[in-house]
Amino acid sequence: MERIAKRIAQAGVCSRRDAEKMILEGRVKVNGEIILSPALNVDHTTIISIDGRILSEKPRPRIWGFYKPVGLITTHKDPQGRPTVFDSLPSKMPRVVSIGRLDLNSEGLLLLTTDSDIARYAELPTTQWPRYYRVRVYGEVDPSGLAELEAGVTYEGVHYGRIEAEIDRQSGRNTWLYITLFEGKNREIRQVMRYLGLQVNRLVRVAYGPFELHDKQPNDLWEISYDEFSRHFPFLREPTVAPKQSRLSLRKSAQPKVPPKPKPRRMQ
Repeated sequence: MERIAKRIAQAGVCSRRDAEKMILEGRVKVNGEIILSPALNVDHTTIISIDGRILSEKPRPRIWGFYKPVGLITTHKDPQGRPTVFDSLPSKMPRVVSIGRLDLNSEGLLLLTTDSDIARYAELPTTQWPRYYRVRVYGEVDPSGLAELEAGVTYEGVHYGRIEAEIDRQSGRNTWLYITLFEGKNREIRQVMRYLGLQVNRLVRVAYGPFELHDKQPNDLWEISYDEFSRHFPFLREPTVAPKQSRLSLRKSAQPKVPPKPKPRRMQ
């Protein structure tokens, strides 16, 4: 069972908020009856129609990788009218949501999916999916300062948890760092580098959990096959019959497997 607005959104019709608005406007029918409240659960047997057109069954979820360039923001609608990631996607592409975000001046791997449950699972701290970045900073890099980040730091009243950072190479006053995040708070890398007295002048996400950027270029868009991504989402796996147990097991439940660190990507 799931909320009707969620079902409509997952069918690619519109966002949950817009689906709720359609319901309040009397445009949605459930099993032939108009409904006026989104507080309704439906299942696979429920017949939903919008403006007289029957909603198709929930499609199989899909995921794309997108090399977000600098200059696009990760939102569907921007009050300031700035270009968005979703404005740049092909018109024939179904409605998608992003898994995490990248700010206006950041670039690199942005995962897009038709399924909000996939996005939510990938973003949860309990899923333990690290985010990997190549970051170019300006200033004097102190290795001891980078080591300090592993214990977490507090800057301007915000606590940032464990961060792994190592030096890749230096060129004058610019240094390329390889940074791994485990939380993904808003502008986390830029704020923590500022805490260390460094200025970020390029930030590229090269991997998100088990998914990597590889040799893609800005604006590249590629679909990840269902067979490839579904094994990373427990709720998408085919159910299996568990063997009967004659006694209670005292073993701890398996913890999520943390994806391995990807191979360094060379940046100019």
